[in-house]
Amino acid sequence: MRRVLKMVWLWAPLIIISLTSASVPAADKADPKALFEARCSTCHPLSRPLGKKMTAAEWRETVMRMKGLAGGKISDAEAEAIIKYLNETRGK
Repeated sequence: MRRVLKMVWLWAPLIIISLTSASVPAADKADPKALFEARCSTCHPLSRPLGKKMTAAEWRETVMRMKGLAGGKISDAEAEAIIKYLNETRGK
């Protein structure tokens, strides 16, 4: 019984880490387009933001609002990369 408990304590952190990392879709953080596609497409079609032109301030406001609605699936750094990408591609 002690041996089983010891094995559980040794393997539990690895199992938890692997399950946690699998719950968020992987995105290449070096590629802002891929990050945008991976994060934003989980909640709505990409045509929705790509069909708009906004100022940098409007993109910031929109992405930060969406970040809040995403329930922790978008980090601050990812949000900044997405804002920059949208401003460069769909900015006014």
